[in-house]
Amino acid sequence: MMSDFILIEAMEARGAKQPDTTALVYQGRETSYGQLSHSSNQVAQALLAEGIEPHARIGFMGANSDLYFQLLYGMQKTRSVLVGVNSRLAGPEVAYVLNDAQAEMVFVGKDFVPLIESILADCPSVKRVIAMDGGHDEWTAFDAWRDAFDAVAPSLDYQPDDDIIQLYTSGTTGHPKGVQLTNLNMQSAFEQSEDWAGWNEKEHVLLCMPLFHIAGVNVGLIGLYKGSKVTVLPEVDPAEILRLIEVEKVSVLFMVPAVILFVMQQPNIAEADVSSVRQVIYGASPIAEELLVQAAAKFKCDFVQVYGLTETTGGGTNLKPEDHDPARNKLRSCGKPNAGVEVRIVDEAGNDVAQGEVGEIILRGASIMKGYWNKPDATADAVKDEWFYSGDAGFLDAEGYVFIHDRVKDMIVSGGENVYPAEVENALFAHPDIADVAVIGVPDEKWGEAVKACVVAAPGKELSEKDIIDFARARIAGYKLPKSVDFIEALPRNPSGKILRRELREPYWEGVGRRVG
Repeated sequence: MMSDFILIEAMEARGAKQPDTTALVYQGRETSYGQLSHSSNQVAQALLAEGIEPHARIGFMGANSDLYFQLLYGMQKTRSVLVGVNSRLAGPEVAYVLNDAQAEMVFVGKDFVPLIESILADCPSVKRVIAMDGGHDEWTAFDAWRDAFDAVAPSLDYQPDDDIIQLYTSGTTGHPKGVQLTNLNMQSAFEQSEDWAGWNEKEHVLLCMPLFHIAGVNVGLIGLYKGSKVTVLPEVDPAEILRLIEVEKVSVLFMVPAVILFVMQQPNIAEADVSSVRQVIYGASPIAEELLVQAAAKFKCDFVQVYGLTETTGGGTNLKPEDHDPARNKLRSCGKPNAGVEVRIVDEAGNDVAQGEVGEIILRGASIMKGYWNKPDATADAVKDEWFYSGDAGFLDAEGYVFIHDRVKDMIVSGGENVYPAEVENALFAHPDIADVAVIGVPDEKWGEAVKACVVAAPGKELSEKDIIDFARARIAGYKLPKSVDFIEALPRNPSGKILRRELREPYWEGVGRRVG
């Protein structure tokens, strides 16, 4: 890997190569690569006029849009850092992120104006708010703010180790942490993507995952880096995903398993024309084999699983299309390490475990984050001797494929036996009348913890606890069986589709001395 990579220079080179080619499509609005370069120069000059200096943090809270990339490129040209704020956070949580980042400006979409208004007094570092969609009495509209300046490219001393983006971890336990990702981190992610993407200038990429999530950021940036056309969806909308595939002839897209599930549950899925899709990429959480088989049968294209975390710039492993043949018995694997990535499975003492034995997945490579912003202790806990400790539990098979069970903290210890929720969920999901399912551990006087299944029944279907337990009994060991079943309307999930098990567990562990998760 070259050591002098600067992301914005690479993006500007792409713009110079194909200035008239469509880079972005958003709700019918098209932006060429040349226009993207021009607008981002204006953004850069506007930021400099605001007094923004290198390494300053700037918040963005809004739905996905093409303007996001104008902002990101413009910030890179000023060596400032975009802080993506999770749009599902409550006011106090947003205030925490902005204060933790010491954000000097915030760019806010129209749907989040009331929230930002309510917390602004509690965010002393924020000197200016820009209304992305206009229509605010006190805040300048983005278009007017940008267009007040000429499109002159700044000339700064860019460094490969400059932070370019700061994304906050989900914070399922405690406050979220700001992950610092650099030019070199992104270069590594690009190079790793050659293992699983290999996109080109003829590709039509659908960006449907949120841009405060590393998957969304990577899909957008890799697409633009490769000169592809990138259609940006404001938010996850399964019906709109199907429509855009059909109308716009999308060729590649990334979906988390939950979104694949919702797409496959659309009423028109049987007749939807998805023939333009040549590649579906998925990851971020475990996927049930049955769902994967169903989706592959519908799309009839290459499926690629990627495994990575925000802290690894999304880089880690990939499961190639040929490994999706059920006969290979690799459907529950997330594949082999990407080029330039090393993976080990270790015990609590950091020692390698035996082949097939479950331990914590740790990774090493150039995509590992610079660190957690202003949290040296947390960084030291997570990165030891260049190895990032993922918190994910998994094992390696004889061929070197990585299999993930769950987050280490989600493991259920019942009667001294380790039970991984994803394994039980996978077994239950094969039930034809189950639309969605999550498995948690709840207190049990006899076993310490007992396995509970939280089930969403398919529309118009009725299930009983006995039905579900009997179905599972034929597929998994007795100690892994759910001891009880709750029927619920929908599972709580974060924006990346991961099940919020802590929310499901909380009522059962309230007042109990030992907490899980």
